[in-house]
Amino acid sequence: MSKSDIEIAREATMQPIAEIGDKLDIPVESLLQFGSDKAKVSYNFIKSLEDKPDGKLILVTAITPTPAGEGKTTTTVGLGDALNRIGKKAAICIREPSLGPCFGMKGGAAGGGYAQVVPMEDINLHFTGDIHAITAAHNLMSALIDNHIHWGNDLAIDARRIDWRRVIDINDRALRHVVVSLGGPPNGFPRETGFDISVASEVMAIFCLATSLADLERRLGNIVIGSTSDGAAITVRDLSGDGAMAVLLKDALMPNLVQTLENNPAFVHGGPFANIAHGCNSVIATDAALRLADYVVTEAGFGADLGAEKFFDIKCRKAGLEPAAAVVVATVRALKMHGGVAAADLAAENSDAVAKGLANLRRHIANVEKFGVPVVVAVNRFTADTDAEVAVIEQEVARDGVEVIECTHWADGSAGIEALAHKVVELADGGGAAFKPIYPDDAGLFEKIDTISREMYGASEAIADKAVRDRLRQWEGEGYGHFPVCMAKTQYSFSTDPKLKGAPSDHVVPIREVRLSAGAEFVVAICGDIMTLPGLPKVPAANNIRLDENGLVEGLF
Repeated sequence: MSKSDIEIAREATMQPIAEIGDKLDIPVESLLQFGSDKAKVSYNFIKSLEDKPDGKLILVTAITPTPAGEGKTTTTVGLGDALNRIGKKAAICIREPSLGPCFGMKGGAAGGGYAQVVPMEDINLHFTGDIHAITAAHNLMSALIDNHIHWGNDLAIDARRIDWRRVIDINDRALRHVVVSLGGPPNGFPRETGFDISVASEVMAIFCLATSLADLERRLGNIVIGSTSDGAAITVRDLSGDGAMAVLLKDALMPNLVQTLENNPAFVHGGPFANIAHGCNSVIATDAALRLADYVVTEAGFGADLGAEKFFDIKCRKAGLEPAAAVVVATVRALKMHGGVAAADLAAENSDAVAKGLANLRRHIANVEKFGVPVVVAVNRFTADTDAEVAVIEQEVARDGVEVIECTHWADGSAGIEALAHKVVELADGGGAAFKPIYPDDAGLFEKIDTISREMYGASEAIADKAVRDRLRQWEGEGYGHFPVCMAKTQYSFSTDPKLKGAPSDHVVPIREVRLSAGAEFVVAICGDIMTLPGLPKVPAANNIRLDENGLVEGLF
């Protein structure tokens, strides 16, 4: 019987975090240690790196996710280990897991098998408290808004036009729409509001895009929380909340340093979802890693239509990053699902279904190539995959001029993904990257939405009612037209219908709502039925998570 991820993680021989820092030339006095196995890297040390040249940035993305699994984080970790294995100085940068999916549908998110970051339990639970700090900072602002209204409302905030909601880091559908301040005058003025998940908060987006404490506070102050009855915007700065929010985030903004099972450095910092937020780890962690390592492997959430697009169009655009290569992760099982095979039938060989499902992989490859970034495909191989099925992928994708490499890092660690490491170095050092965002800054906001819908999703067009288009035009008039767009869309399909697998084309992308994230400096376009606070499944992962007789966590993986 194979070992579970958590069993493998517990058997790991971890090095003291000071030794991991030493591999990146981080002095021990620049590490704010949380026990012996995790630490934050100090601001002063990060500031001292400003004049150092950048290493090569490698993005790991994937095909459209399915219940069969793809293994994007596992591949990110394995590739980082393999680069170190072949003698390169490499680090990885991944996101912090949210408690929502940990206790909901997904379980933990620190890689898997013999390609994990550790301490796995800490990373998946409270870690160093970053997401708790983001939740507190966001909800502090929520409290300040209602308190201001209660004490006379000098800013004339229209309670019907407050866009700032509350957040919680647990999936709880009952909180999507609520009424607050019931119970009479001592409790304020009743109004409708709701909750989003913490990782969808604009504070999380700001946290992941800020380049310094000063930039963090500036962005927090720019958040628009609502307006007056005549439409004048009200900001966090107007309510004098930016300073206190920054104080709550002061320590959290320092990047977290941990290690892989093979004792290589890993930064785990920030964690916005890619379906309802921008899906990338923090700029401050990525930037530090690029100055400390020759190769930095990072991931973006879900498929290349969501995570990679936002990584390129939002994070790279705003942070001035130049990705050198990209890896698109696929599995035989997932391709068979995109080819029409039911989950119960995945174990049976079906090369025809693999070939049919390749339409999904091909579109993701094309999506990445549209940004001028060279691509390699990593097939995350399962034991039940047959040679014939893998051969179909290799032969068909080769016709497009893209190499496919089998990887067995889940079972074999870095030894099982060494070939991919060599290919990534070849691509990154080959000078073939000519990165360019998919749309210019000066395009109209709806034009940007439509471009993403057509170019990334294969849609015929994006549609929106007059109220949505009018609001976008209003924001353009107010000086926000140069912002990129963050699409909130289901991760399970190129369309807005999660049931449409493969590579649907000529569908329509309906924009239900738009939200201005003036601090994060992008506009969120909410598509179809996407929810910004997920609910729990019928049998949530939480039902199987408990402590054993020795006080150890069970069921997290």
